[in-house]
Order: sequence, then structure tokens, then C-alpha cells
Amino acid sequence: MSVQSTFVDVVGTDPVVQGLAGGLFIALLNALGAAIVLVWRNPTRKWLDGSLGFAAGVMVSASYTSLLIPGIEFAADADYRAVGLGPVELSGITPVIIGFALGVLLLDSGDRWAHYLGFLVSSRLTGGGSDDDSPENEARLMSVLLFTLAITIHNMPEALAVGVGFGGGDVAEGLSLMIAIGIQNIPEGLAVSVAAINAGLGRRWYATIAGIRAGLVEVPLALLGAWAVVVAAPLLPYAMGFAAGGMLYVIVDDIVPSTQEHGNERVASLGLMVGAAVMLTLDVVLG
Repeated sequence: MSVQSTFVDVVGTDPVVQGLAGGLFIALLNALGAAIVLVWRNPTRKWLDGSLGFAAGVMVSASYTSLLIPGIEFAADADYRAVGLGPVELSGITPVIIGFALGVLLLDSGDRWAHYLGFLVSSRLTGGGSDDDSPENEARLMSVLLFTLAITIHNMPEALAVGVGFGGGDVAEGLSLMIAIGIQNIPEGLAVSVAAINAGLGRRWYATIAGIRAGLVEVPLALLGAWAVVVAAPLLPYAMGFAAGGMLYVIVDDIVPSTQEHGNERVASLGLMVGAAVMLTLDVVLG
């Protein structure tokens, strides 16, 4: 029995329910990664950089093989009901590029307001006049808040991609995205928890919750992505481009630079290559 048939037997054939299952799966693996700190007390910086490089590789490959290329093919099909802009029909690569640009713009804006929101939350938490109100403590707390917010924002296009994958009606595409993004969520969840520990927060409580919280946004967004595509099929190439643009922005703007700051460039680069190969393999095996 194939992975696809087993998934359909368990979840059913409704694309929206499949999107919900996909969101739950990737959020669960995010939580698993966050909880690793309870048993692995001191993960090394080299291991984390290699793992985040792996996550970046998965996202790069997924952006092209499971989002951009299928989106272009879908919008180029003769049966595609293209949106009209005056006498011009938006088909082929155009809807994907429009969605791609919107994804990049949203993530760029999200990074900017994450700093503002992090500052507000940090001020509320450290403004009570406690003994821990030192500048060093506030800086550490601000750092972990920003990192958690950044990962949370970056989980959004990943979850949307999974929902869109199932919403498009291709179970194999949705499964490959679900498995690959779920796998790369493990090092992301661990990274959030390690950041919380390094900021001086409790390992058993806040460090784990910080990672779990970053993944919670994925369930509703995966559901939304699947539902939106089912309700409005012409949106599929726009949604695919949007998810790909958001993921590639995350890679270039945050993940790759963060893995190059501690002298582990080679390990992170090798991790990226392995991640890309894993996603390509999943795409072929499940496709």
C-alpha cells in the first residue's frame, strides 16, 4: 500500500480536511523539535547551523518543484479560468509572479513590524520593576521575542504552501510538502527553544512553549490555504507563487545569514545541499 493511499484512507478525500491534517502534522513536528531541549541539554551551535541549513535547502527545493513550477503549469492549462485585467488575461507565469511578489512584500513588512511588536511585549514584561530589570536581561528577552516572532512569521508561508498543495487536488504534491516542511520544522522548533534558554528562560516551561507557540500558526493557515483554493480554483497559481515568495524571502533574509555568523559556513552549506536533495527525492518518490 502506497503512502498516498494510506493517507487518503486515514484522512479522506476532502482537500480541506487533508490541508487540516497537513497543518496538524507540521505543527506537531515543530513542537517535537521544541521539546528536544528537555532531553538534549546542550545542542552545539554547529549542529544548529547545519540543521537550519538543511531547513533552508528543503524550502528552496520545495519552492520550485512543488510551488512555482506546478503553479505555472496550472495557470498555462487551457482549462484555467484566468482573471481578466481589461483585455488582458492573467495566465501562464503572470499569476505566479504576482503572488510571488505579494509573498515577498508581506514577509518584508512582517519582519519590520515584528521588531516593533517585540519591543512592545518586551517593555510590558520587563517594566514591572523586578530585580531582573537589568539592561542585560531586557536585551536577552528582546532577542528571544524577536526570534520567536520571526520564526512564527516564517512558519506562515510554509503552512500556506501545505494547504495550497492539498487544496490543488494533488495529494502527492501536498504529501511531499507536508513531509518535507514537517522535517525541517524540527530544527526550527529546536532553534526557538535554544534561543529561549540562551536568554536565561526556563528550559522546561518557556523554552519548550516558545517553540510550540511558533508552530501553532501553521494549523489555521494550512486549513485556510486548502479552503481558499477549493473555493476559488483560479487563486491556486497566485497562492503557490505567494507561498514560494514568502519561503524564499525567509531563506535569503534570515535563515542563511544566521547560519553564517558563527564560523560554521561549510556545515550550513552542506546541510542546505542535503535538504534540497531530500526534498527532490520526496518529490520524485511521492509524485
